[in-house]
Amino acid sequence: MIKKGVTLLLCFVFIVGLAVGCGNNSNNNATNQAPAKSEVQPKAETKADAEPSKDPVKLKFFTGKIETVDFMNDLIAKFNEQNPGIIVEQEYQKEASNVIKVKFASGDVPDITTVSEQDYIDQGRYLDLSNEAFWSRVLPSIKELSTDIKTGKQFRVATNVTTAGIFYNKKIFAELGLKEALTWADFRANLDAIKAQKPDVVPMFLAGKEAWTLNHLIEFLAHGVIKQEYGVYDSRKALINNESDKLKFDAPGGSMDTFAMRILELQKAGLFNKDIVTATYDNQKEAFATGKAAVISQGIWVLGDLLTLNPDMANDIGFSPFPPIVEGTQPTIISADDSRYAITTDSKYPEEAKKFLEFLFTVENLKAYSEFTKTAPAFIDVTADWGPLKDQVTAALGTGVNIAFSDVPSGFSGDDAGRMVQELLVGKYKESIDFAKAYRETWDKAWNATNK
Repeated sequence: MIKKGVTLLLCFVFIVGLAVGCGNNSNNNATNQAPAKSEVQPKAETKADAEPSKDPVKLKFFTGKIETVDFMNDLIAKFNEQNPGIIVEQEYQKEASNVIKVKFASGDVPDITTVSEQDYIDQGRYLDLSNEAFWSRVLPSIKELSTDIKTGKQFRVATNVTTAGIFYNKKIFAELGLKEALTWADFRANLDAIKAQKPDVVPMFLAGKEAWTLNHLIEFLAHGVIKQEYGVYDSRKALINNESDKLKFDAPGGSMDTFAMRILELQKAGLFNKDIVTATYDNQKEAFATGKAAVISQGIWVLGDLLTLNPDMANDIGFSPFPPIVEGTQPTIISADDSRYAITTDSKYPEEAKKFLEFLFTVENLKAYSEFTKTAPAFIDVTADWGPLKDQVTAALGTGVNIAFSDVPSGFSGDDAGRMVQELLVGKYKESIDFAKAYRETWDKAWNATNK
């Protein structure tokens, strides 16, 4: 019995030992041996697995400012480099105010644009920027010009203060004993003297092929009569609401009739360039920079290009207000918001668009932009050496009535109005009053189409 019990005990110990040994071998295999090829091993988690890669946000920036295309491309490249998740792409169109109509109609709407018009504000096309932090940095006068008359909100922001007036060649004026003209009679007399004594020089050069430059003559001279009569706010209100009792576009002897009469007067006297309806903006700049033209109507934005064409003429450029076309009125000078930016409500990426604007609005970038465009910054914390005409511009602002750009119906863009001046120059209208009536009719039709 004892012998049989010992035998059973030894068998039990052997079985337990065998089980323990097998268990140890199993653990060793799991720890030390390579896994079988058929086994699926857990994959180490990477950053890419934790955060799936996303396509970069693409922002479309639409502009009609030819002077700044290259400069903006450089800024955009810098922004894109600093913001790898966002890509801004610039599109320039010569007739941007017309092209954007097509974009809104087709759905190819930019995220950010320099084209902002009242009708599109009324249609809710632009994002309300009223509560953005940058307004505390903007000049109050520019914020006022950026404020929508109807709602009191800001749907666009301008980075600069621009001026426009008469550019003249100081060397030619000094040689002929001419002075800045503050009346129409003196302005006409200056041009007559240049034609008589310098037959190889164009008295006044118009870039007639570029419709926007001819529209500026309407804004500065014809609309200037209305703007100085009613002031900045009330004239903006009259234009936006089409208050015909104040605008009087078709009135005999009114601003538009007189404007057409003055333009035809100068053309008939041979005081414009002969290629007036085919000459480009580049032709105008080159003629003035080389001394082949004595007078041009332009904005301060042209200064950078003039000095690029002829750096030596910096001290020979004169600047003065526009002469009054109606007797009894004062000279005028544009002092307005420039380089406007708006974000469209169709944009899928408003926060990224705001980030791009914040980048543009840094002190460093605004300073560089002002010095490039030769226009004063509209942000009070930006100090820039924006050009050799600072003193002359300041003097002109004190001499002429300061006016702003015109608020026009989107169906009657600056290019459309400029083409009417082209038609005037090629003889479509028999009398100046015919031009005035056609302008009133076209304006009313465009306004009514968007204010039904």
